[in-house]
Amino acid sequence: MLSPDQIQFYHEQGYLHVPQLFSPEEITELSDELDRLVQDWAFTDEGWTGPWRQAYMTPEVEKRSKLTAMHDLQFYSAAWARAVIHPRLAEVLCDLLGPNVEFHHSTMHIKPPQTGHPFPMHQDNPFYEHENGSYVDVLVHLDDTFHENGEIRFLAGSHKLGPLDHVTRMPDGTPCSPHLPTDQYKLEDTVPVPAKRGDVVLFSIYTIHGSYINQTKQPRRLVRVGYRDPHNRQVGGHSLGRPGLMVHGYRERRDGESLLKLD
Repeated sequence: MLSPDQIQFYHEQGYLHVPQLFSPEEITELSDELDRLVQDWAFTDEGWTGPWRQAYMTPEVEKRSKLTAMHDLQFYSAAWARAVIHPRLAEVLCDLLGPNVEFHHSTMHIKPPQTGHPFPMHQDNPFYEHENGSYVDVLVHLDDTFHENGEIRFLAGSHKLGPLDHVTRMPDGTPCSPHLPTDQYKLEDTVPVPAKRGDVVLFSIYTIHGSYINQTKQPRRLVRVGYRDPHNRQVGGHSLGRPGLMVHGYRERRDGESLLKLD
């Protein structure tokens, strides 16, 4: 699926934009199902916590900023179950991860209109920590993204830094959402990657990224889907201990390895 130049770009920069991986018919079905999931199952709250909020938003906007989210869409929608094992997507992931690719989890990220939640600079590794960088996150775009609605932005080449320590506590010691120090890692230093409905944007679990607030009158809808080499062991975070579907290749058995625990 990918050219040698695309593969090299991903490994050098830590991200890759693949246009129109999903057909117009496929993305319309996924869009309709996403709207239904939002109505029936998703939750909307203040989103990520932490001292970064004061650095990214005025006090007035900070009070109104919201995020609509839910995990594991494939458990609720057959259309999204098909999407996470999509053959073209599996081929792209095979080009980046190798012949054996395991699905890990999916998460809805919707920025509501006007005050849709910005994201501070961070790596995804603290949220579902793995032993190494053989993990690719995929952003499925249900809407066109651009600066005004908060497109994804990357610190190019930052995946080469490996896993970084994140801020995980408020000044008073209470826990907060992991993020990088705002005085060291700035959104203005990032590369914007606007994309169209039906596009996917892929990035390493170690690539530093973030996004601005949604200033438009329409929601900005993305679904993040994670994939890994099946031998890249998870050591913490979301979906820890839960095996995923093989979307490409075979789960090769290591010496002494037991059957998967499915209960």
